[in-house]
Amino acid sequence: MKNIYSSFVLGSFLSISCSAAFAKNDITLWPKQKPAIEKNAALEADITRLINKMSLEQKVGQMVQAEITWVTPQDVKKYHLGSVLNGGGTFLHNDRNASVSDWVSFMDELYLASMDTSAGGVAIPVTYGIDAVHGNNKFIGATLYPHNIGLGAAHNPALIYKIGEATAKEVLLAGIDWTFAPTLAVARDDRWGRTYESYSEDSEIVALYSKEMIEGLQGQVNTSNFLDDDHIYSTAKHWVGDGGTYQGIDQGDNRETEKDLIKNHAAAYFPALKAGVQSIMASHNMWNGLRLHGSKYLLTDVLKTRLGFDGFIVGDWNSHSKIPGCTNDSCPQAVNAGLDMFMVVEDWKAFIGNTIEQVENGIIPIERIDDAVRRILRVKIRSGLFNKGLPSKRKYANQKQLLGAPEHKAIARQAVRESLVLLKNNNNLLPLSPDSKVLVAGDGADNMSKQTGGWTINWTGEGNVKSDFPGGTSIFDGIEQAVNKAGGKAVLSPDGSFDEKPDVAIVVFGENPYAEWIGDLKSIAYQAHSHRDAKLIESLKSKGIKVVSVFLSGRPLWVNREINASDSFVAAWLPGSEGVGVADVLFTNKKGNIEYDFKGKLSFSWPKYASQVVLNRFDKPYDPLFAYGFGLTYKDNINLGKLNTHNDFVFEVPTNTPYVIMQGRAKGDWNYQLQTEQETKDIQTPVGKIQGLSMIEADKEIQGDAKEFTWTGSNYASALISSTWYREDLSQYLINKSALTFDIRIEAYPEKALNVQMGCGKSKCGSFDIAPIIKEFKLSTWHKVSIDLLCFANKGVEFERSSAPFVLSSEGAAKVRVANVQFEPKAKETANIKCGE
Repeated sequence: MKNIYSSFVLGSFLSISCSAAFAKNDITLWPKQKPAIEKNAALEADITRLINKMSLEQKVGQMVQAEITWVTPQDVKKYHLGSVLNGGGTFLHNDRNASVSDWVSFMDELYLASMDTSAGGVAIPVTYGIDAVHGNNKFIGATLYPHNIGLGAAHNPALIYKIGEATAKEVLLAGIDWTFAPTLAVARDDRWGRTYESYSEDSEIVALYSKEMIEGLQGQVNTSNFLDDDHIYSTAKHWVGDGGTYQGIDQGDNRETEKDLIKNHAAAYFPALKAGVQSIMASHNMWNGLRLHGSKYLLTDVLKTRLGFDGFIVGDWNSHSKIPGCTNDSCPQAVNAGLDMFMVVEDWKAFIGNTIEQVENGIIPIERIDDAVRRILRVKIRSGLFNKGLPSKRKYANQKQLLGAPEHKAIARQAVRESLVLLKNNNNLLPLSPDSKVLVAGDGADNMSKQTGGWTINWTGEGNVKSDFPGGTSIFDGIEQAVNKAGGKAVLSPDGSFDEKPDVAIVVFGENPYAEWIGDLKSIAYQAHSHRDAKLIESLKSKGIKVVSVFLSGRPLWVNREINASDSFVAAWLPGSEGVGVADVLFTNKKGNIEYDFKGKLSFSWPKYASQVVLNRFDKPYDPLFAYGFGLTYKDNINLGKLNTHNDFVFEVPTNTPYVIMQGRAKGDWNYQLQTEQETKDIQTPVGKIQGLSMIEADKEIQGDAKEFTWTGSNYASALISSTWYREDLSQYLINKSALTFDIRIEAYPEKALNVQMGCGKSKCGSFDIAPIIKEFKLSTWHKVSIDLLCFANKGVEFERSSAPFVLSSEGAAKVRVANVQFEPKAKETANIKCGE
């Protein structure tokens, strides 16, 4: 248990501080709304009877949502857990290929555990939450719709409703009843790594879509289809201001005034509440220095009281721990602020114990616990969980034919067509004739991972391959279908090489997938140093070939050089699984008639200069390259002149800045490998396994910023951060007297040596055993280890051509977590392992 007294003192201090900080707030600026559903006296009486039967332990259990990796059905029964979720990087039974029937069976196990009263208590069905944010994107074979930024460009509310309806059915087939969607963020700085989760930089479209998506998922409030067997309940997220953080830093500080917070970021929640949204997720971010998870003003005074929200507020991934004085397993401040359900992930058992003790000691009023439980039970009853019985017996359970159903794919294909924005079409190159010789180039042309983006099967969307999308079509697939059907010829050549000169080239390129903070940028200049894709387009142009560029991105980026080299330029965003929709618009039919014109209009302003990292409609001054609402059609006859390609936002990396190798995922061009003496396996997904060694995603400070490595002791095995092709000159870090530093948490002490190494070409060298150091560390606590880089140089590591800056090897059993691997300048003197000059 935590020190209750110190928690109470700090919590009281924070409560006083927060009250003082909010003294300038004006709640009258917020509209006053009534709950979307009129209060039902009989329902409330039923809830009261349930609460009166519940022990404190069962009440607190209902307030906890545990992560699938760290919970069993037996735990649900024993601790009366209210909910279970799976994170973006985790899978059922650690199997990314788990079948629909596997999921339904597990939902049955959770349900039966929650309804088992053999040990006493009250039968309350568990609810399961999943991030179905662009379709049921966790499931291989699901229909994946364009990410929100593309849907915003479509300007079609009726389409959003249809997407919500179809998504609900593909979630229900797995026995799941709750999605963490829609995201109602309004991205105001395009450097933010979650910009693609935003429909628009302006709240107008987001507010219009919020009602449609929620009604598509849940049904229409106060009608017979509301939360019926065809629907799930939804979550509006993230309350509030996540898209407006300073410098676009994810989970950072929104510094806007209360009026601007309402106008820009809260506006979409008003129609969401009127649509009867049943849960709202609190945001990771701060508002003027105070964490949303601990803001009584915004959670209780505004959302629950002023705006009349009578559902429950769920926390985000361990975000309560970011409140000063809180940890993953203890946060009375957030309970008292109004958070109802805590996404505690791994440390939920300790959280339950600490919260019970805090109630018993008067730190948390029992009335606050009862209010939270009442809200959770209200949603569970409204959504029919008490009546629907076993997940496997529900209407859509195990209907595998609905996963990627043709009618759903047709909706997604329409969404792709309508989301495309034509930015340039000089000399009316488009539409193309399908009987042409078409060269299809660029690394995005036949790349399902790139076109589907983050939140696809795994958290970041990285490492997915075409076979992960059965029934899906890449952009090249669609082009090939259209051209072959008309008697033309389509040739796939990612590097742009060809034997026969084509009539036209379509180059598909853009951002690699990412999610959340991993996707944060310092500059919006695309490929500012390598200019790889611009050079590809310029090479084709130099050979007299007309070029259509199809740009895949989760945000507007400064691509003036790429636009200059293109005859036509299409912003395709992240179109999802139905890449065939791109070809529908680029080509006429066989008879030369236009079947689908461009409909997309920018819901984000497009930058003219690299320095325009903050560029939004109604800004003063406002000087975009393409304004909000821009989008050409085939009726337009507009030629775009040459654009300025001077990068006015160049920044230098100081020589005393650490070289970051790993923060959850490998940075830059590095990637994970697992290796034995017989085999080397590239790991492109959050989890991986090889004989004797496995790797899973873990957390230190925020979701996914660490990895857990487990050696079985059956053989010698290594985990590498490396590259089979890339080499980097890191010699400056020797000159700067740097050390290799990393955070490590011991889950099981190494039975034998645990060696830190680096790459020497294709081999490993510079081996240093850290087992003697870490045996002094307490289990399950984080510590820092550092090794003077000169030690590695003395053993033959060539920093001028680094191939693997970090390797961890053992032949004995061990389990450790690692985070924040980096070369830290001027750290050699304080290193755990030091070497002479």
